[in-house]
Amino acid sequence: MRLVAVLGSATAPRRLHRALTEALARVAAGGEASAELIDLGVARIAPADGRAPEQLGDDTAATIAAIAAADAVLLATPVYRGSMTGTLKNLIDHVPIEALRGKPVAIVAMGASDHHYLGAERHLRDVLSFFGALLCPTASYLSSRDFEDGEVTARAAQELDEAIAAALALARAGVGSLGPDPLGARAR
Repeated sequence: MRLVAVLGSATAPRRLHRALTEALARVAAGGEASAELIDLGVARIAPADGRAPEQLGDDTAATIAAIAAADAVLLATPVYRGSMTGTLKNLIDHVPIEALRGKPVAIVAMGASDHHYLGAERHLRDVLSFFGALLCPTASYLSSRDFEDGEVTARAAQELDEAIAAALALARAGVGSLGPDPLGARAR
């Protein structure tokens, strides 16, 4: 089983990166799955301008390949202006439908307070439904209260572990696509 987590931050690694790194280490240590973190604050992803990812000369093609090869995906984003980051949306705009179609996806969002907890989740759910992704029923939301002196609290760690476990459980169940093909995948 292979889990790929994508952190949609545009900045250098900080708290959410740390929280995800620790959660993925727990997954790997438990032997449930191999886990990889792709941090968009570090990876170089070109603007989605219609060129093939292989022509871009950066990390775009490898990132898309990792997502396509994953059994489950976790998408994490800080909340920017009540939604996901533009950095994450740009990557999603590169991803072909087949890479996420029927694939279990967990969502993690993080904001300074609880005021925007549904914004990024709602927007990600809308975008991921275009792909026909198999979304975990609930998402994880972290805020400043989930870190003490830069350390992830036990409550936040448990919440991340539960989000990951849900995506891996869906992958193990082999549910795949539910319902009709997504509109973007239908023959024209």
